[in-house]
Amino acid sequence: MAHRFELISMPASREPVSLLAVDRAVSELRRGRIVAVRGGGGTAALVQAAEAATPEGLRELASMSQASPVLVVTARRAAVLGLGHSRAKVVSVAAGGGLTAEAIRDLADPLSDPPAVTPDLSIAEAAAYDCDSAAVSLAKRARLLPAAVTANLVNPEADDLAAWTTRHDLLLVDAGDIFQYEKTAARTLRKVSEARVPLPDAPETRIMAFRPVDGGLEHLAILIGDPRPGEPVLTRLHSECFTGDLLGSLRCDCGDQLQGAIREIAAAGSGILLYLAQEGRGIGLVNKLRAYELQDRGFDTMDANEQLGFDADERVYLPAAQMLRQLGFDRIRLMTNNPGKVSALSRCGVGVVARVPHAFPANKHNESYLRTKAARGGHLF
Repeated sequence: MAHRFELISMPASREPVSLLAVDRAVSELRRGRIVAVRGGGGTAALVQAAEAATPEGLRELASMSQASPVLVVTARRAAVLGLGHSRAKVVSVAAGGGLTAEAIRDLADPLSDPPAVTPDLSIAEAAAYDCDSAAVSLAKRARLLPAAVTANLVNPEADDLAAWTTRHDLLLVDAGDIFQYEKTAARTLRKVSEARVPLPDAPETRIMAFRPVDGGLEHLAILIGDPRPGEPVLTRLHSECFTGDLLGSLRCDCGDQLQGAIREIAAAGSGILLYLAQEGRGIGLVNKLRAYELQDRGFDTMDANEQLGFDADERVYLPAAQMLRQLGFDRIRLMTNNPGKVSALSRCGVGVVARVPHAFPANKHNESYLRTKAARGGHLF
């Protein structure tokens, strides 16, 4: 049964604090530092990105938390490693003698040396909204591998968690703020700039930049012609693709889709192209390049994402729905080959009155990629 996504309200004064806490934690994680995550029921854990694991960091985690660190990965990654299948989305991996930093990196990164999956490895399911699940979500938000090293904080000196983390110069973030980040960021999107930008195929074009209240990543609305609110506007949702859009990479069809959408909207008279900051189907540029290397080793585009531990598609469409609403449009004609986009936007409250096909000829470099999207992703060509 399809579920409708809604933006859950929180006190307006709380939104900037919530977003800032997650943004700061992301920054710390990307720099290899430890952050503290507060869960429900008085639980807390110390967290570090798996790809930043070092012997010194593991010793520090164990010393401060007074617990043994474990590796937390997605169930997809655990299955790839042959550690069994789980209904939970996230699992923790432990070893009888403890995990070394080298073993952690090898288990988390499919491009490392093949990890030695020894019999003493064990997995445990993480609850949907506990500290371990929050740690993996935070790693994804940081555009790192979706894996973290965590240690339950059982140090008796940490009873006053806020004071303890301050003394140890650690950032503290609530698990709930991590889980709500995408919804909160989408809800707080505001137009921050607008300019006329004539394009070769669409001289009457305006670009509007939308930014969440925390100053996070901007999404762009490219308005071609003079689309009228109240009418089902011709719309293209395009996730940014540095390699395809800017460099003209032949590995995907993104560049063709972007330029083709501009031409088609201009030919129709008016429409909107939303350019979303969701590189690599939401996994980020670095992870997309990792996925490319895996594809060169024989994995298809979806298997490569899953080898890394991601879902086949990590994109969210709440920002697109929020931008359309602010522009005055609640019904659109969507240019896409992906029926999943139609249903995702519908769940976000946008009426898709028609799907407009948007396909381009393949080349020898992206034939396999396009076949996979059709066969496994349900794309219609």
